[in-house]
Amino acid sequence: MFIWYQSSVPNHRGIYPGIFGLANTLANNGKLSDTDWATWRSGNDWYNAAYPDPCKTNPAVYDSQVNPHAAAWFKDTATHLLERIEPYLELLKRHDVQVVKLISADPGQIIYEDTVQIVVVPHEVKI
Repeated sequence: MFIWYQSSVPNHRGIYPGIFGLANTLANNGKLSDTDWATWRSGNDWYNAAYPDPCKTNPAVYDSQVNPHAAAWFKDTATHLLERIEPYLELLKRHDVQVVKLISADPGQIIYEDTVQIVVVPHEVKI
């Protein structure tokens, strides 16, 4: 199984950003208090050191022209990474950013995989 936390509403490009992108946007737009900024920075530094960056293996993995809807999902076995999600969820909640947790055995076409995550292009949704 794979786990993904995303915005409950799409952004201006029709994308549902994940929690890291949502938190990064708040930080980059100067919306965080000093305490929230320190929590965000510390969390990002920890995650950056804790697992591989897919872009180092596949620079086009998140390219908006090649894979505009690409999203990284944690493997459910990556408990050490999943356990540290809560501060991001709390930060987003304080800023009224609604987030949903998705769990799937097949979230899309896998374009990158390592021991803790996959990056997928989501299956096309037919309405």
